[in-house]
Amino acid sequence: MAPTAAFFDLDNTLLRGTSLIQLGRGLYERGFLTGRAMLRALMMEARFRATGSEHAEDASEARDTALELIKGRDVAEFRAHCAAIFDDHIADRFCPEAVALANDHLESGHAVWLVTASPLEVAELCARHLGFTGGLGTVAERVDGRYTGRLPVGLLHGPAKALAVQELANVHGYDLTRAHAYSDSVNDLPMLSLVGHPTVVNPDVRLRQHAQTHGWPCVEFRDPSGVRRTVARGLRAGVTLGRAARGAVVAGLRR
Repeated sequence: MAPTAAFFDLDNTLLRGTSLIQLGRGLYERGFLTGRAMLRALMMEARFRATGSEHAEDASEARDTALELIKGRDVAEFRAHCAAIFDDHIADRFCPEAVALANDHLESGHAVWLVTASPLEVAELCARHLGFTGGLGTVAERVDGRYTGRLPVGLLHGPAKALAVQELANVHGYDLTRAHAYSDSVNDLPMLSLVGHPTVVNPDVRLRQHAQTHGWPCVEFRDPSGVRRTVARGLRAGVTLGRAARGAVVAGLRR
């Protein structure tokens, strides 16, 4: 039988908030980022929290700012900064209930992958910290040990995530009809639609509507009342929705 896999988005799915904001916070503390740029990033996250959806212009601006920031920098030095920032600002922001859900897959013998538009450096740190099979993220071009400021294949976002998942399945022999995927964003519909068992986590408005229309499971790990809410059918392949969402009592998002 082909192996089973689960694919997790990072921001607002496994992680409370946005990894790029936390990375920016750490880079600001280290003098990489101006106060104005950091303020703009915080405003973008505030808009996301208020509207529950991403904005194309925000994503484009964040991409361009990040590429300009790392252009010409030594890859090894930047990776070391990322590791320190991960320890200081990201490691304690994982949602325990979402991590428990992923651990249920691991305990069932499933491969578990992190698939995010955040930088590959962040994706790999998160995946290693969580004990996942691996992590995929946006790859910035490197030449002679330095970043060029270019993205050779673009952001790992939207349809690109689905393509990356399909390539993983081709390489490792995963049966996508038995696979699971988790995300909060309507932008990840291509990835969610690719697998046999999609589940929406803390969904934005449009993804919630899609999930309701198609009968997809929905789990909430951010209910400010501290009451767990789960919707629709259970998970299969040895992982039930009850196990996956066990103890899902969260008193809102922590900053």
